[in-house]
Amino acid sequence: MDTKKLRQKILDLAIHGKLVPQDPNDEPASVLLERIRAEKEQLIKEGKIKAPKKSNAAGDTSHYGKEGPWALPEGWVWCRFPEIADLISGQDFPPEKYNSTAKGTPYIIGASNFEDGYLRISRWTESPSVLSRKGDVLVVCKGAGVGKMAVNDLGTVHIARQVQAVRIQNEIVSSDFMRILIDWCIPSIVSQANGLIPGLKRELLLNLILPIPPRCEQDRIVSTLSCALAILKRFEEEQTELERDIRKLRERILDLAIHGKLVPQDPSDEPAIELLKRINPDFVPSHNLHYDVCPNGWEVTQLKNIIELLSGRDLETAKCNSKAQGLPYLVGASCIDNANINIYRWTETPEVISKEGDVLLSCKGTVGEVVLNTLGNLHIARQFMAIRSRAPQYIQPEYLEIIIKASIDRLKNVARGIIPGISREDILDLTVMIPPFEEQKRILSRIANYNRLISLIVANVCD
Repeated sequence: MDTKKLRQKILDLAIHGKLVPQDPNDEPASVLLERIRAEKEQLIKEGKIKAPKKSNAAGDTSHYGKEGPWALPEGWVWCRFPEIADLISGQDFPPEKYNSTAKGTPYIIGASNFEDGYLRISRWTESPSVLSRKGDVLVVCKGAGVGKMAVNDLGTVHIARQVQAVRIQNEIVSSDFMRILIDWCIPSIVSQANGLIPGLKRELLLNLILPIPPRCEQDRIVSTLSCALAILKRFEEEQTELERDIRKLRERILDLAIHGKLVPQDPSDEPAIELLKRINPDFVPSHNLHYDVCPNGWEVTQLKNIIELLSGRDLETAKCNSKAQGLPYLVGASCIDNANINIYRWTETPEVISKEGDVLLSCKGTVGEVVLNTLGNLHIARQFMAIRSRAPQYIQPEYLEIIIKASIDRLKNVARGIIPGISREDILDLTVMIPPFEEQKRILSRIANYNRLISLIVANVCD
């Protein structure tokens, strides 16, 4: 189940007036807006407030309109963002102007202060300048946490430039319903943002035309939606727990496999040492590579004795294309998804070619992605190494993949550098146990059966 899509669908129902029934006794939103407009115009005439600046939005000829993207339920009305809320942009402070000793006004720096819809304070300032007040809807508008929201229930706080405060005008909408409106709009707004750093453009927010239900219906929507999202959140938590348990189960199966505990040994199998001697006639077992328990017929060795290792190489932009011309080009870890290879670049001038049956390992940046090359010849970038069995007739590529997957934690522990990386030596010097060829086949068959069973369980639980 795609919980993100389901969540957006629930928001869609709420915004389209299909989550709760309408009540004909509710005061229509248009009546409330008209009354507030009249009160505001009277205050402007009396000089008690300033006239609002004219909006630049196209077609802004009235305070609200009957036309919008879709037909609204009875009692609802379309309304422009500036009619119902002010948008306040924050200001950053240098480190010397804030503290972590609770002196002064709480300082909302960014996404790190938002947790499950609530504010968590870790900084304060004694010289606040851009203030949010209780009831404002605070939205992270820049960076990785863009779209995180919380209703300010603390009181006066200073907000940084990564945060915007939506301040509700009068009683047209509640803070909680405004939060729903913004939550629904965020995917569309983010998709229109330009630049490398994702963000909510101020102009896009101000130009929003929003569907506003009667005030009482807003409260019913908020209550119903809160219950629905709470159920969905619980399901997401259970799904996350299931995924974690499944991952641990798969890891445990691999661990049992490489230690000779997944299937029983067969004394009639040709011992692995004979395979290693055929790969390298000079092979001599080393007591320095001692394992506490080595199953009967298995042999301890280093990977350098059974593999060839290719390090990838980046290509210039001019040498790659997105038109499927030439060989597939494995650019980075983003090309691996759930043990599948996704190609979106090709090259007609390959330099480091991985072949079908190679085990591909992401060794820089996002370290530890492992996949078996089932596509055939392809070029690999420097973020990858291709691990190739010297003798597939003795050490099966599929079993070599099992060895690498089961050894990822060991390899990650020795990764070095500011950008973590696994070196060639880390791979070549890795100590492993090799089973007889027939036992390799039994292990792979057992793992395939377990994986089919796990997939069946997951499909039925998450359906």
